[in-house]
Amino acid sequence: MAKDKKKQPRPKAETPKGFRDYFGADVTERKAMLDRIAEIYHRHGFDPLETSAVETVEALGKFLPDVDRPNAGVFAWQEEAVPGGGSGDWLALRYDLTAPLARVAAQFRNDLPTPYRRYAMGPVWRNEKPGPGRFRQFYQCDADTVGSASVAADAEICAMLTDALEAVGIARGDYIVRINNRKVLDGVLEAVFGSIENVAHAIIEGNPTIAEQKQAVLRTIDKFDKVGRVGVCELLGKGRKDSSGAFIEGVGLTDDQIELVIAFLTAKGENNEQTMKNLAETVATSPSGMQGIIELDEIAAMLKAMGIGEDRAVIDPSVVRGLGYYTGPVFEAELTFEILDDKGRKRQFGSVAGGGRYDGLVERFTDQKVPATGISIGVDRLLAALRAKGLAGADGVGPVVVTVMDRDRMADYQAMAADLRAAGIRAEVYLGNPKNFGNQLKYADKRGAPVAIIQGGDEAERGVVQVKDLVLGAKLASEASHEEWKAQPAQTEVPRADLVDEVRRILG
Repeated sequence: MAKDKKKQPRPKAETPKGFRDYFGADVTERKAMLDRIAEIYHRHGFDPLETSAVETVEALGKFLPDVDRPNAGVFAWQEEAVPGGGSGDWLALRYDLTAPLARVAAQFRNDLPTPYRRYAMGPVWRNEKPGPGRFRQFYQCDADTVGSASVAADAEICAMLTDALEAVGIARGDYIVRINNRKVLDGVLEAVFGSIENVAHAIIEGNPTIAEQKQAVLRTIDKFDKVGRVGVCELLGKGRKDSSGAFIEGVGLTDDQIELVIAFLTAKGENNEQTMKNLAETVATSPSGMQGIIELDEIAAMLKAMGIGEDRAVIDPSVVRGLGYYTGPVFEAELTFEILDDKGRKRQFGSVAGGGRYDGLVERFTDQKVPATGISIGVDRLLAALRAKGLAGADGVGPVVVTVMDRDRMADYQAMAADLRAAGIRAEVYLGNPKNFGNQLKYADKRGAPVAIIQGGDEAERGVVQVKDLVLGAKLASEASHEEWKAQPAQTEVPRADLVDEVRRILG
């Protein structure tokens, strides 16, 4: 007699680590928000683009495979090489929406208009360690202009971003788009390192190159908002202790060098004109830095002409983004209203979007200069901001539920639901076991149904239906006296022909 096969263990019903599921309200609210943003982008002349979720790792470029970690940073796999099928290429899920755009711009350069304005919305995947609020799959919403070297394209992106934030409900005064220029920062670095042959203050053994010192300075500047002036001075100098007490080695700059960097970071004046003047004094000896200031001045003038005041978009030298990526203007949208953190402390909500000019990305494919600029909105973060302001996250209204009193009359109930849907009213028929009417009302409550439709045999013979206002019923049950409940009943009887009109009245 053969032995019984070993019973296979049941699979675990759980999402992979770092991933999550999105249910009704999450999906609905996100779609509503993105639809409003898409309308703004469309109005500015941008076309939608949907690219493949899978790209070759070579095309993605940022995380090229190596011997030890072929999938570093991305979810990647090698395609099986088979006759007439796969070629053995390394493939990966896209980690952002910009790298696919660069591939599209190169692949279809003879078909696309120049400049090419596009927006894209969708999920991206990153093979990184997950943490609180940090997932391996998340949504992005991008808008880019490829093929224009004019800073008018950068100004247009910034203006469009302010319109998009207001379109989703963020009020003026609750956000600011801050603008800087990589060229200005390059000018600061020239002022700091230009005359130095050998860096005397090494932070590692072996005398780091000036290029390495520059990268260390850039990383430190990016911490200005977190550690403030004193913290940045310490990190640019000998180092400092962090909140845990651990000592962080400094960059090793002299006091004079540190003062130049701080002058740049604190150059923001009462208005754009004063900020530009302060910056010019900081980078006066740098042609690159002065070119960056000219570009910022042009952007500020164009924004003003478009009706974008400094209360909505402002020149701010403290904006530092992924600086190896950008080549010119950079921008960041920050929400300025306060929320409570996990410990009940007030803090500013912070950044929800960022971008800038990246003139070298398409060149990887074409070996030709192709200027580009764009913005990326963190979809989940912006949605969280809307919920924090009470602009999203309210319980969604569920469908009208047609209850079933007689299983043999299912066609009649389906006809009621069809009539409601034809009138633009969301409706469904209860499809569970109809024996227990209480369970049907519990189901309607769980669905967030505003109205329940009831028709038993007696009502059917008389050609009427019972329409139960579930919202009013719940309110009366919790707040009203017995007399009030009698004077304002939540359930009414109407002719079957008046069903749609009665439901419309209740829904307002």
